[in-house]
Amino acid sequence: MYKPDELCYLPATEALQLFRSRDLSPVELLDACLARADQLEPVLNTFSAQRREEAKAAARDAELAYGGRGAVPRPLEGIPVSLKNEHTLVGWVTTKGSWLQGNTPDTVNAPVSQRLLDAGAVIHAQTNVPEFYMAGFTRSVRHGVTRNPWNPEMTPGGSSGGSGAALAAGLTALASGSDIGGSIRIPASYCGVVGLKPSYGRVPVTPIGYALHPMNHIGPMARTVADCALMFNIMNGPHVRDPATISPKLEVPLDFLPVKGLRIALSYDLDFCKVHADVRKSMDQVVQALRAQGAIVEQVTLGWDSSAADALEHRLGYETGRAFAVRILEQELETSDYIRHFAAAGLCMTGEQYLAADVTTGRMYDSLAEVMTRYDALICPTMGAIGAVAEGERDSMAVLRNDALTFPFNLLSRHPVLSVPSGIASNGIPTGVQVVGRTFDETTVFRIGAAVEAGVWQGKRPDPAMTARHPLGAS
Repeated sequence: MYKPDELCYLPATEALQLFRSRDLSPVELLDACLARADQLEPVLNTFSAQRREEAKAAARDAELAYGGRGAVPRPLEGIPVSLKNEHTLVGWVTTKGSWLQGNTPDTVNAPVSQRLLDAGAVIHAQTNVPEFYMAGFTRSVRHGVTRNPWNPEMTPGGSSGGSGAALAAGLTALASGSDIGGSIRIPASYCGVVGLKPSYGRVPVTPIGYALHPMNHIGPMARTVADCALMFNIMNGPHVRDPATISPKLEVPLDFLPVKGLRIALSYDLDFCKVHADVRKSMDQVVQALRAQGAIVEQVTLGWDSSAADALEHRLGYETGRAFAVRILEQELETSDYIRHFAAAGLCMTGEQYLAADVTTGRMYDSLAEVMTRYDALICPTMGAIGAVAEGERDSMAVLRNDALTFPFNLLSRHPVLSVPSGIASNGIPTGVQVVGRTFDETTVFRIGAAVEAGVWQGKRPDPAMTARHPLGAS
């Protein structure tokens, strides 16, 4: 029915239907992903580890379940899933992209890993990250450079860059990510996939230090809005190991309501960000698509300025950079240039700057709250830039300041944000739009995201096969 490469781009929601009708086997789908990984991994380097034999055994068990000869099929039974090199899995080594983590195997599953396993996911790979996740690109001294399937000379973004690239290349059906300044949404934008930064407290985080960091979020990444919502429904909900998680568990409907009558605020630049002309053009397409479906879209001002970037840099630097400095600056193992710079900068941050960040964040919350009293959601670009080279030295904080519109919504962590593909820039790299919801309103965010997907792409999924700019386009 499907060619192997077509199977690799099959949405998870469709694959589950085909599994149930027995028109497709989970073994066939996994084999197609593994074969494509054999072909493309030498170029892309999306994975830091694979567990093929365990995945094949899980796929065979799923095949039996759908055939009525095993357990009752679960919500993700047989779907190939990759985990970010952050979400521990017993027997794996979660390196965080750093030699400092050593080679000690994981002894416990992260809550998100366990929930995916319990739902029947076939976890087959661990995806690459920058060292300690502190970059909007993906390269490290331990695992090398990860490349964008749309153009291997360009970065897939970061820090969930391996997850974004693997999805875009058809190496997996779903992938986990995490986001402290844009680490889900940056690669979602540059790779032409969908990624959700949930409201803080929706998805459990461990260990406790990360769980209590309100800018830190774990979320789903996928190639379609429905797949992203499907994965979110598995991942979210209260957990005993994360005291910040909220009740009750949210179940987002996968049959999205129309957006007719919704009021949507629009900002092209959040009042202070640099935005490329190609990104603005893509935003115009999004606005046109939403208005054509009956939504009311109006441009607004937020009153924000570059103090938002200062707030992020001072907060992350004081909390995280100083902690890294203890580990990184006083040992002999090789570490990446950007993480050394981040750690050294953290030592320069003061308590006064840290406290001022909270004042700035409060003003931004007030401003956005006023907008949300009049609108159901806000849309804005995900990235103002249209890509960057995969190699070469870059300051990780400068990437956020100069290229991204993601980080304000880590400061405003209770607002869920979905990044959806919005177009293709003139250099062949995808662009993305952020759908920012009212606090804890993931349902509306997915609803609007589905409308963007339907209106802009009209059923044609964005993937590297759409372009012949590089060798992957002809694969």
